[in-house]
Amino acid sequence: MKRYLFFFFTFCFSFCSSVQATDPGESAYSNIDREQQQLKWCFIYSNMLGYNISYINNPRLYKLTGEWLGTPYKYSGFNKNGVDCSGLVSCVMSNSYSKEVNGTAKDLFHKSRPLSRNELKEGDLVFFKIKKNRISHVGIYLGENKFVHASLKKGVIISDLYDPYYEKYFFKGGRIIY
Repeated sequence: MKRYLFFFFTFCFSFCSSVQATDPGESAYSNIDREQQQLKWCFIYSNMLGYNISYINNPRLYKLTGEWLGTPYKYSGFNKNGVDCSGLVSCVMSNSYSKEVNGTAKDLFHKSRPLSRNELKEGDLVFFKIKKNRISHVGIYLGENKFVHASLKKGVIISDLYDPYYEKYFFKGGRIIY
């Protein structure tokens, strides 16, 4: 079934990619923007179609991820007008799993059981040490090495754990202890 999901999203990306911007001065940066928009629409279309993927344990997590994509970053933000990384985790986890999860990235790490990268499952948290070698960033693992998080510059986006930047700062995964 995972292979089926991969082909479904590949189709979505191919379809969305066929609509190219006509501005000849478009930069590589706007290609990243377009990729994020494509991801957002793939989540929205799969939700609209009632696409049921049996290997996904919590489809609501993916629906909410799609709804939050593109939300701007705002320090201590907690809603769709602006959100930071821990605010995003708190909102998505509470609405996906009906469990209250709050605190800073560091607090969330201390509320979870540490995991290695190869132990990560859908809905686990991923922690990064970006600032001064301390836990300063958190996201939600979606599977296939992808995670959703609130980026300072881009707002809520989906990134890959093996992107050189995130691979450099990745610390550990964590599973919230309820």
